[in-house]
Amino acid sequence: MHDQDHPAPTAPTTRVGVVGLGAMGLGMARSLRAAGFHVAVHDLRADVAADFAREGGAAYDTAGDLAADVDVLVGVVVNSAQVESVLFGEGGAAHRLRPGSVYVMCSTVDPTFSAQLEGRLGELGVRFLDAPISGGAARAATGELTMMTSGSPEAYALGDPVLDAMSATVYRLGDTAGLGSKVKIVNQLLAGVHIAAAAEAMALGIKAGVPADSLYEVITHSAGNSWMFENRMAHVLAGDYTPLSAVDIFVKDLGLVLDSARPEKFPLPLSATAHQMFLQASASGLGGEDDSAVIKIFPGIELPEPGVELPHHRPNTHDNDEKGA
Repeated sequence: MHDQDHPAPTAPTTRVGVVGLGAMGLGMARSLRAAGFHVAVHDLRADVAADFAREGGAAYDTAGDLAADVDVLVGVVVNSAQVESVLFGEGGAAHRLRPGSVYVMCSTVDPTFSAQLEGRLGELGVRFLDAPISGGAARAATGELTMMTSGSPEAYALGDPVLDAMSATVYRLGDTAGLGSKVKIVNQLLAGVHIAAAAEAMALGIKAGVPADSLYEVITHSAGNSWMFENRMAHVLAGDYTPLSAVDIFVKDLGLVLDSARPEKFPLPLSATAHQMFLQASASGLGGEDDSAVIKIFPGIELPEPGVELPHHRPNTHDNDEKGA
């Protein structure tokens, strides 16, 4: 592990590409550019990529065209299917990356997929860093993410300065791809369960007749508080379910958690219950809303409307790890 104080690098010559300019990827691309890297991007939304280019970067029409012109390609997409498409789909990057270049995968995926991907890219002479992220859009924009990484020393040799430019802390977990993804799976277990528990607790308090703002104020100054309660229930109090991390992210991520334990027949009862809560929310049409909208599955409660002023509380500057895990 190493922490970064982000001294300005001296004219880095590594050319960096970023695929996926969602809430996370756009901030990461901007952090890289602020660190002095030449940064080029690709996104399926051409207007978003063009906006970045106007800020001082470069935009490419396909991931393959981008890959041919960079030394390190950072993928910030949602799931393994999107990673597969970016690398091996039509106009994909894998066969355009030069031997010795590095693909940095920031997606939350099954650890087995990470290990297999390292082998597939290795056959093409491309190095691989398994590098899931946590910290949310605000910290992505300031280069203060947490990264849970694993990969070969050769991949780190080229990729380290790029990781450092995007992160406050980079955990180097080993030489084997998949270790980063395993740690991210554990993190997502906790995150999903905490959000579900926070929603259940807030719903119970509201049903019992406690004003939501008073409940929030007391819990955030009591032993039952959690980071997720404090952060996500602030969204509920504001009546704002704009997706910083969507319900469907946790349908996916808690599904991965359960899948990872199944071969070992390892019981995860809390994860299974939380997963069912997010599934219920998604099935009710809430999949695209902020993950705090899982509170809406509880019947007979009156939730705050938009515009409610929040009580004074400790600031939270980041949300979950993905919109674009």
